[in-house]
Amino acid sequence: MNNMTDFQAAKRAAFEANKLSKRLHREVGRAIGDFNMIEDGDKIMVCVSGGKDSYALLDVLLSLRERAPVKFDLVAVNLDQKQPGFPEHVLPAYLASRGVPFHIEAQDTYSIVKRLIPEGQTMCSLCSRLRRGILYRVAGELGATKIALGHHRDDMVVTLLMNMFFGGRLKGMPPKLVSDDGKNVVIRPLAYVAETDLERWAEHRQFPIIPCTLCGNQDNLQRVQVRAMVREWERQYPGRTDNMLNSMSRVKPSHLMDRKLFPFTTIQATGVADPAGDIAFDEEPCAPPSVAMRIEPR
Repeated sequence: MNNMTDFQAAKRAAFEANKLSKRLHREVGRAIGDFNMIEDGDKIMVCVSGGKDSYALLDVLLSLRERAPVKFDLVAVNLDQKQPGFPEHVLPAYLASRGVPFHIEAQDTYSIVKRLIPEGQTMCSLCSRLRRGILYRVAGELGATKIALGHHRDDMVVTLLMNMFFGGRLKGMPPKLVSDDGKNVVIRPLAYVAETDLERWAEHRQFPIIPCTLCGNQDNLQRVQVRAMVREWERQYPGRTDNMLNSMSRVKPSHLMDRKLFPFTTIQATGVADPAGDIAFDEEPCAPPSVAMRIEPR
């Protein structure tokens, strides 16, 4: 009986892993196609930090490259920022085992950040700027035409909310952009992928995860709190995260407040109906019945 139970469990696990693999590859392929992220002859620099997201990104791109309609090369790059306790051997060993060309860039940004940021203040902003500048330089040195980052769907939604809550601006994390130095195209092929799927894939593939908290500076970040809030929303109302992501591609400037995007000050009634126009006072969207029925009465 135990042997049969074990067999059934293994069969079920294999089925779920295959289904997850198909979903990941489909969503990454869809994002690449929707935003023309990868073109024939591209050399993609995949930034690999040692976290689940960048491991999964590289893993899926390696697989997609085998059957893609265009030819492109991959090179994995890791920035060793000399954080105390960083296991320098892990990524080179893994990347060599995958047979992918790689480059380890060693730059002691950790000491710079510790010197410039007062004790107790968040180091992430400065650390990110330093890291970005180094990676842009390395991309040029390696002849990369695109820089691929491992940000996923949840990162993009959280960034939108962070900018709204703490920055007072409606700004998200685009799936494709030109870098601020004007020299690099940055792509995020995981734009449609849920973080929970990446967690499951990392466990299935047994990636050698390197923790992102080596600097000890990420316990009480506002981003962590907003991420937890989004997770709770998704638990209570499945599909809400996708709705927020979709909203970023269904923007109506006439129903926001940016005078640079819409001529609010000069619009006039024309007396002509516009069948393509929006209804000014339509009802607010509400939760679908299947979700609303689960809400317990107060």
